Amino acid sequence: MTSRPVLANRGAMSTFVGDFEVTSKLTGNVFHCRFSHMWNGIATRHADTIDTKFFVDGKALVPGLAHKAFVKFRERTGRDLTDREASFIAAEFLRERLEEEDERPLYDVSEAEVLRLIDQIGIK
Repeated sequence: MTSRPVLANRGAMSTFVGDFEVTSKLTGNVFHCRFSHMWNGIATRHADTIDTKFFVDGKALVPGLAHKAFVKFRERTGRDLTDREASFIAAEFLRERLEEEDERPLYDVSEAEVLRLIDQIGIK
């Protein structure tokens, strides 16, 4: 079996993704983003998601990543996504949305979108 690099879960969850800024393509507005944590949306909102929480200019925004994508990734690669990798996927999704000024408290990120982001980031 081929060994592939993994973004390991080291350190506090809040440090998995460093603070980052996103500039709107529409207005030039700059959003200041900070990752907080993730949890299982299945238990808390009865959704088949892994929920990730970011603070954007002090407001909480939650991208919920479709759990089916995690299952497909495991089937495809033979390993699970790490929490850190999932947080990177969510950060990339949020970056794309904020570039378009699509700012909302909750995003449901589809299976197809999660898999697209996995490929875009290059997680193997």
